[in-house]
Amino acid sequence: MAKHKGRGWHSRLLAAGLGVTALAAATSVWTAQADPGRPQARVPAADSGAVAKVSAEIAHASDRGDQGVNITIDDGPDPVWTPQVLQLLKDHGVKATFCMVGTQAKAYPDLVKKVVADGHRLCDHTVSHDTAMDTKSEAYQSQQILDAERMITEASGGVRPQYYRAPGGAFTPYSRQLAASRGMRPLGWNVDTKDFEHPGADTMVATVKSEISNGPTVLFHDAGGERSQTLTALGEVLPWLRQEGYAFGFPVR
Repeated sequence: MAKHKGRGWHSRLLAAGLGVTALAAATSVWTAQADPGRPQARVPAADSGAVAKVSAEIAHASDRGDQGVNITIDDGPDPVWTPQVLQLLKDHGVKATFCMVGTQAKAYPDLVKKVVADGHRLCDHTVSHDTAMDTKSEAYQSQQILDAERMITEASGGVRPQYYRAPGGAFTPYSRQLAASRGMRPLGWNVDTKDFEHPGADTMVATVKSEISNGPTVLFHDAGGERSQTLTALGEVLPWLRQEGYAFGFPVR
């Protein structure tokens, strides 16, 4: 997976996040995120045995099998674009996985709760979206992942992220094992729409149509810039995928 998204917005996030990661994270309540519509059982953070470890291999497959598609939405939540993405997904009856930046989740907890209430899943996308994480110390990686996990969980009202996506694909063996030990499956992608580059909705739709045969996990964004092209592309891609016989699901765990 190619690294990308080295934008000024993420530089500002990194500066903010460095201050956040110095905070101690210990006493919040954690929960195991359940399937949409089911009660979500709460477990204490101190009980490390309550978090079931998952595979540390980077997931690409869908829980809906060979004809499954995973829609993943990165970098939010954002007060302008996330509500519009949520409405579009609702209109098409699609559930997605939202890979959230810790500082964004902390800033907009109501949106995190809305994502959960709508039946979508949460994913840890670190505190400050540092695409050079794979060059940093294990202590730094740990702070970025665990502080974001805490921030997202607190913002959601106790629903834990089920996945971890490294910014720009900057995974390391250490970060994958750490996330897996916290019950967060490392999450990759197969189709990168490159919507962060604003290539035009038509180009993004064409990318999905030509590359979906590479695998089921499709990458979009709901933050980090103007996202009207993303909304237009999603509005065309979702019905096309269903017409082609695909079923929308979640990444395997």
